[in-house]
Amino acid sequence: MPRPDPRTTYDRIAEHFAATREYPWPEVESFVADADPVVLALDVGCGNGRHAEVLARRADGVVALDASRGLLRTARGRRAERGFDADLVQGDAATLPLRDDCVDLAVYVATLHHLRPRATRVRSLDELARVLAPGARALVGVWSTTHDRFDADEGFDTTVDWTLPDGETVPRYYHIYDPAEFERDLSASALVTHETFRSSGNCYAVVGRSGSRAAQT
Repeated sequence: MPRPDPRTTYDRIAEHFAATREYPWPEVESFVADADPVVLALDVGCGNGRHAEVLARRADGVVALDASRGLLRTARGRRAERGFDADLVQGDAATLPLRDDCVDLAVYVATLHHLRPRATRVRSLDELARVLAPGARALVGVWSTTHDRFDADEGFDTTVDWTLPDGETVPRYYHIYDPAEFERDLSASALVTHETFRSSGNCYAVVGRSGSRAAQT
């Protein structure tokens, strides 16, 4: 059976999903709070805009990107209601529609694990490296086998159902990372890892771009 396509899946569940995602993750809030003010920030897989709103407190401009038009519609509603500024862009995390070296601060959480296959996940990390400016930092976060809902020591592909208010279930594709695998994919990309940590069943890494542009091509 073919795996569900993330864009189609999240278009289908967008309104209900966004309504359950009111608050930003504390890991993102902490990461952004520790950052200096910047010119441009990027939220890859922005969903309903909750993390773009956090980035807007530190950046002159924010690009908030998601593959799902439905989720971007909910982000427009949040932006209007909360009064923060962000450019909402429909796009692919593996082919970011941004020029090289332009992003000063980024978050890329709860999205990488929806991409498939592994080559696409690594390519998306390369894309993040490409758009980061020298000295910029990004926070990458994925679901992992450390979550108590999973009984596994190695990474694996799965589907996780989303249940709509009428009881309909919509399967969502995930690649559940084991911590060592996450670090291997980061190492295989053009990113440099500054810190890794685990929190609430997720693996996180604070990353920057390689100092050598040749290493990214």
